[in-house]
Amino acid sequence: MVTDVKVYSTPTCPYCHMMKSFLKENNIKFTDIDVAADQKAAKEMIEKTGQMGVPVIEINGKHIVGFDREAIKKELNL
Repeated sequence: MVTDVKVYSTPTCPYCHMMKSFLKENNIKFTDIDVAADQKAAKEMIEKTGQMGVPVIEINGKHIVGFDREAIKKELNL
């Protein structure tokens, strides 16, 4: 059961928009974290993943870097 989904993104990232659309299409509730506007969140994302690029999705504490549709589907049991 998925309880906590976070998407670290920026407003100008096309893959971020694709990921959020994918989640909405599959009725997955998520928290969108704009790392362009929230420097604390950006630092947190980098510390958790070692990545500066977006999107990063966190599903129940597991991180997937980039819009990896198959990995996301697997983690969400879709």
